[in-house]
Amino acid sequence: MMAAAAAAGGAPEVIAQLENAAKVLMQTLACSILTALLSEFSSSSKTSNIGLSMEFHGNCKRIFQEDDLRQIFMLTVEVLQEFSRRENLNAQMSSVFQRYLALANQVLSWNFLPPNLGRHYIAMFESSQNVMLKPTESWRETLLDSRVMELFFTVHRKIREDTDMAQDSLQCLAQLASLHGPVFPDEGSQVDYLAHFIEGLLNTINGIEIEDSEAVGISSIISNLITVFPRNILTAIPNELFSSFVNCLAHLTCSFGRSAALEEVLDKDDMVYMEAYDKLLESWLTLVQDDKHFHKGFFTQHAVQVFNSYIQCHLAAPDGTRNLTANGVASREEEEISELQEDDRDQFCDQLASVGMLGRIAAEHCIPLLTSLLEDRVTRLHGQLQRHQQQLLASPASGSIDNKVLDDLYEDIHWLILVTGYLLANDTQGETPLIPPEVMEYSIKHSAEVDINTTLQILGSPGEKASSIPGYNRTDSVIRLLSAILRVSEVESRAIRANLTHLLSPQMGKDIVWFLKRWAKTYLLVDEKLYDQISLPFSTAFGADTEGSQWIVGYLLEKVISNLAVWSSEQDLANDTVQLLVTLVERRERANLVIQCENWWNLAKQFARRSPPLHYLSSSVQRTLMKALVLGGFAHMDTETKQQYWTEVLQPLQQRFLNVINQENFQQICQEEEVKQEITATLEALCGIAEATQIDNVAILFNFLMDFLNNCIGLMEVYKNTPETVNLIIEVFVEVAHKQICYLGEAKAMNLYEACLTLLQVYSKNNLGRQRIDVTAEEDQYQDLLLIMELLTNLLSKEFIDFSDTDEVFRGHEPGQATNRSVSAADVVLYGVNLVLPLMSQDLLKFPSLCNQYYKLITFICEIFPEKIPQLPEDLFKSLMYSLELGMSSMSSEVCQLCLEAVTPLAEQCAKAQETDSTLFLATRHFLKMVFDMLVLQKHNTEMTTAAGEAFYTLVCLHQAEYSELVETLLSTQQDPVIYQRLADAFNKLTASSTPPTLDRKQKMAFLKSLEEFMANVGGLLCVK
Repeated sequence: MMAAAAAAGGAPEVIAQLENAAKVLMQTLACSILTALLSEFSSSSKTSNIGLSMEFHGNCKRIFQEDDLRQIFMLTVEVLQEFSRRENLNAQMSSVFQRYLALANQVLSWNFLPPNLGRHYIAMFESSQNVMLKPTESWRETLLDSRVMELFFTVHRKIREDTDMAQDSLQCLAQLASLHGPVFPDEGSQVDYLAHFIEGLLNTINGIEIEDSEAVGISSIISNLITVFPRNILTAIPNELFSSFVNCLAHLTCSFGRSAALEEVLDKDDMVYMEAYDKLLESWLTLVQDDKHFHKGFFTQHAVQVFNSYIQCHLAAPDGTRNLTANGVASREEEEISELQEDDRDQFCDQLASVGMLGRIAAEHCIPLLTSLLEDRVTRLHGQLQRHQQQLLASPASGSIDNKVLDDLYEDIHWLILVTGYLLANDTQGETPLIPPEVMEYSIKHSAEVDINTTLQILGSPGEKASSIPGYNRTDSVIRLLSAILRVSEVESRAIRANLTHLLSPQMGKDIVWFLKRWAKTYLLVDEKLYDQISLPFSTAFGADTEGSQWIVGYLLEKVISNLAVWSSEQDLANDTVQLLVTLVERRERANLVIQCENWWNLAKQFARRSPPLHYLSSSVQRTLMKALVLGGFAHMDTETKQQYWTEVLQPLQQRFLNVINQENFQQICQEEEVKQEITATLEALCGIAEATQIDNVAILFNFLMDFLNNCIGLMEVYKNTPETVNLIIEVFVEVAHKQICYLGEAKAMNLYEACLTLLQVYSKNNLGRQRIDVTAEEDQYQDLLLIMELLTNLLSKEFIDFSDTDEVFRGHEPGQATNRSVSAADVVLYGVNLVLPLMSQDLLKFPSLCNQYYKLITFICEIFPEKIPQLPEDLFKSLMYSLELGMSSMSSEVCQLCLEAVTPLAEQCAKAQETDSTLFLATRHFLKMVFDMLVLQKHNTEMTTAAGEAFYTLVCLHQAEYSELVETLLSTQQDPVIYQRLADAFNKLTASSTPPTLDRKQKMAFLKSLEEFMANVGGLLCVK
């Protein structure tokens, strides 16, 4: 009885639970349906294949996003509000909550289609990654309602400890942080929205311990706010709020930087803090480079904070926190450095560039800081090495030296040099490197309090402690920072002289020469014409015609020679060292100083004799060293000295080579290791000589190299079964063609064409019948094919880039003679194509580098010699046409574009020749159908529209009847009269501006414009999914 009563009393509770469960089930089901709906409408790639036109799909998406999508969003917001009010959620409810949060993320990541976009652009629109939130005007009321934004902040605060849900809530906030476009009626509404958002963000972040899973999301939110909202909107928010935001950014950057350094030490797979830190540093760069909205010095304090924290993370205790785990305990003793690991300066180049930039903004603080840290480390390093030396002298047998202190010092110096390199100079690819304006201004600002003589003394005595020089505090800070690195270099040199090389760090050696190269490129012999004002200490210490610059060149040259002798087995270090040497001679003004050093001449003689230790250097280092020695030879010298120089540098190379190959028993001894080494060294040197080519030295170098090229062809026979030697011989030709062809006049070019033709003939004879059927073979086994295609492409490049009027460059280098022989680039290239085409199977085209080089070559040929294509032997012609068809239908978009660019000149050639029965004419008819289908019926990459449009127009000019037939056939398949009419009108309009179409540029441009309208208007009707 009592049990029954109790059960009856509990019934409402049970009913409530059942109702609740049913509600949760319904919500889950509803969410699944809505998610599927969104997927269906979100993009054409996710749409079901239902046989309707892309225009229909596009229109459906537009209608859906204006009304239904907004309703789904409102519904989602209601559910999220309901859940966010509840105190505790059971597992089932949490699951529903998570689904709705993911749905909200899907809505906010929607790629909104603007009104009236053709199918053609829809594809482009949808291919973009990381969609920013740009809704249409109809969303204004929904998204500008501050309660929506507040809800997402509330939701995140509630679930932030659940890693999966936090990802979605942060992504929703990141999307809201990227809101832009017509949704904002005016600037005022943008300012209100941004201020509100930043307030919400600060309330969420301040005073909490950020979870690992939140780092990337939070940095994305900040990055979006800074990159999406215009700067004038950012500065219009209340001052106090803006400064709180920037302070928070500085605090987060330092905090994420510390955690990123820790991830690096623990070698974590998932580097979340590193990614977050990089994003925040990019945000800083965006802000600090904007001097229009922020006055100078606005961000100095923040820059100091971020810079200090970066330095601290990379220094060992007690000054820094490197290798300390979160609780302050030193982490594992030995760090294993894998051979494959990228060098820090490459791996962290973006990070270092950002920190360098922040360091320049706060130069007053950062330059002296780096100087004092480096000077302190140099003193300690010197002391440690002396202690080790005394230990060794006292008991040579005891091998127990604790290297922990040394290793820490080396690692500190490593990071300090990298940061200094990035602070004092920018990365410049191909531009003249300039001293960064902040560094120049800093030096000029303090030049009145600088004693030039003391500055020069500190620079010129790297063997002494800076603080031991009287008046050392009255020196130029930038020059003192440079001299701190010269002091590191000097300690290294002295340790080598004291036979302590085994205690040195090759990494530090690399850092030193890397820094010196970077510094020399920018500061050494500073060209005053490039600056509005120049710092007096700079121009006195390393300007033109100064003792300082002569001393520094001598010092750097000594460093290079010492490194090549001591570190020949450390390939990366040797490579950085010869790159420094190239920097010293690549500019004529610097080279003029270099050749005044006796050391330079000794180095040249030593290398020419191939005497140890230089002959231990790896082949790539020897190649670069040869390049440097050749560049140095074009410095300013009198005729006699120059003659003597070439006699000492180039002649021994020739002499030794001839001595080897002219031996009677050369055929028998050619495979002996010593002989092969000599041949390889010569071939590497020839590549180095070619790399040193400039317009004012090409005459001497070309004549010198031509003698060798003919001998190299003979070597092809001798070494036909030694692929690496064959590849190196072809590489010499590739380098000569690449560097010199653009300067050669007709007669010289012909000499080179002849040599290349003979090379190809010998190669062809040796490879005749050689089957390459090993599909599993690696790409490098086809290196010879790749090199030959590169050689042919380089020979063709003369048609585009030609700096020679006549053989003017060569005047005075030989008697001019008239030439009756005639080998053109076309002959060589077509012969080469005859050779390559049969070898290029479909399997080989799977290798990206071979495929790209092959299509680049055949496109070049079609563009430059279209008239030669119909003259190809039938099987080769078919092969070429098949390659083009394959490229257009089943290769990457880059290859497809190349093929389209090749088809245009072929069709133009046909139109000129007017031979309607030629094989080329028939082939182009087939291409018309392909391009027609591509443009009108298929979804294709929009970047190719111009190339496809140009090919299409030329093919239409050539095959007008066939084009009309294609249009008629297409129209006859349309059942719907409305669509039929739209299409018919569109096709008429397309050719209206060019009837009848002719190969006239004006008409072609008009056609391309009409084609764009055609695509926007009816493109979506024909592409069916």
